[in-house]
Amino acid sequence: MTEAETVPSLASRLKAHLECLYPGENLDALVDQCLATFDLAKTAPSPTPHRNLWNAGDALLITYGDTIRRDGEAPLQTLNAFCRRNLAAGMISTVHVLPFFPYSSDDGFAVMDYSTVNPSLGDWDDLTHLSSGFQVMTDLVINHCSSRSLWFENYKAGRAPGHRYFVEASEDDDLSAVVRPRTSPLLRAVETVNGERHVWCTFSHDQVDLDFANPDVLLEFLGIIRLYLDKGMRWFRLDAVAFLWKVPGGPCINLPETHEVIRLLRLLIEHRQPDAVIVTETNIPNQENLTYFGNANEAHLIYNFSLPPLLLHTMLSGNCQHLKHWLMTMPPAQQGTAYLNFLASHDGIGLRPVEGLLSDEESDRMISTLVASGARVTSRTGASGEVRPYEINISLWDAMERTEADGVDGHQLARFVCAHAIMMALEGIPAFYIHSLLATRNDDDRVEHTGQNRSINRHVWDADELENLLASDTHHRDVFTTLRRLLSIRTRQAAFHPNATQYTLHLGDGLFAFWRQSVDRRQSIFAIHNISGQEQVFNLSELNLISTDEWLDIVSRTSFQERGASVTLAPFEFVWLSNRS
Repeated sequence: MTEAETVPSLASRLKAHLECLYPGENLDALVDQCLATFDLAKTAPSPTPHRNLWNAGDALLITYGDTIRRDGEAPLQTLNAFCRRNLAAGMISTVHVLPFFPYSSDDGFAVMDYSTVNPSLGDWDDLTHLSSGFQVMTDLVINHCSSRSLWFENYKAGRAPGHRYFVEASEDDDLSAVVRPRTSPLLRAVETVNGERHVWCTFSHDQVDLDFANPDVLLEFLGIIRLYLDKGMRWFRLDAVAFLWKVPGGPCINLPETHEVIRLLRLLIEHRQPDAVIVTETNIPNQENLTYFGNANEAHLIYNFSLPPLLLHTMLSGNCQHLKHWLMTMPPAQQGTAYLNFLASHDGIGLRPVEGLLSDEESDRMISTLVASGARVTSRTGASGEVRPYEINISLWDAMERTEADGVDGHQLARFVCAHAIMMALEGIPAFYIHSLLATRNDDDRVEHTGQNRSINRHVWDADELENLLASDTHHRDVFTTLRRLLSIRTRQAAFHPNATQYTLHLGDGLFAFWRQSVDRRQSIFAIHNISGQEQVFNLSELNLISTDEWLDIVSRTSFQERGASVTLAPFEFVWLSNRS
């Protein structure tokens, strides 16, 4: 028997997933419908498993399609020109364009039509043009859609498509254990042709949850994914996917059926497009988040959600003890999977991912420091009805303004850059929110205009104003120039491959340090960062520097000859010591 004969066919693997999800359905017909949507044969060859679809040169930009605007120009064209001019040469490989569809609220995440580009941004040709210079990551807003969508209008009218697309519940159901990211009521009363119904709304009453227990909903989304593939999209961010499947009486998060849906999507997508990448967005405690790797058969990448609040706590407290302990407990990603590291995004800085990692007192102290720098705090309702902080809303530049002990100390720029240097050096792929690259400040006017805390970090730049600031003596220019330089250095280092070896070093609570080694073991980098407002000293003898190699800080280009020399780092200074320049 040949190896090919021992591997189950695509059709049989697909049927096994569908049987877990829809045991009462005509599975053979459903298999045929799924394969036809993706134009796949039942015996389509499987892609090679455990392939890394990335390298050290990969980094992401996260942005809305209209973050930079110019009069008389489609925003997607303005974005494309900005990226090609400033970020194309060995810096950014993938651009995550946040939802670019017609929407009714939540800055795009209440999607009205998944098949259309919002005409205020541009059209599909603009996205296809962007994808010719960068990989493009698109959001698959899979948990819910807009209450103003055609699907929901059809649901209320009892018409297809849509009449069985949404999760209904009764006010008599026990929903007390449902995990919520918001404080709004879970159920919304809706008048339909069949009388009053209560639909499930995890996030807001304008975002109605889709019912994946209905296979027609699955088939709709397979068609949407196929469209995106045909339009040149290769990276897929599964938004809020942890909440996908509902069973009243339990927490309704991270259910086995949710993981089964992800495995099914992965199976079909990678057979259709072997270089496609699936990213799960699951803003939940760390151990739960890690489950979305599956056995290298679910997400290719998972957002490293614990990193932003832990690193922020480290920079504001001047103590890396918790960050170091967390790093030591993080399992290396299997080949074919990787962490997606980020410090800020269009959302706020989530606090659920540090549950069990920071004490309530430590979190509250960090929150108080950030509120003094202009932060807004969003809360959620816990299982017993208590209200706890869920998310900190602040621009990352302003978040680095002060520390817990010293307040405003004059080290904001150094602290900001050091935090990004840590993110770039860690195992995984770095992702930069555009407002972090640009060091955008809190947009309080936008918060007042929208009434949404998250708007504080969703500023819209006039393209000409931005270009002037980046060409002038401003903190925007200082940050943009410095981070671009670090990116250009990082992307040339084999030891910074997302799956290169990583070991935590122990140089005290004021120095956050780790060792990276390339897959071929030819390059080592010792990344050592002073995360405090005081000078920190370490001795090179504390590192395992190979005596026959020459060692160079690839950032400052300083050479280190004496293996027993002491090195002094100024507040928030860092070195990347490499044996290969």
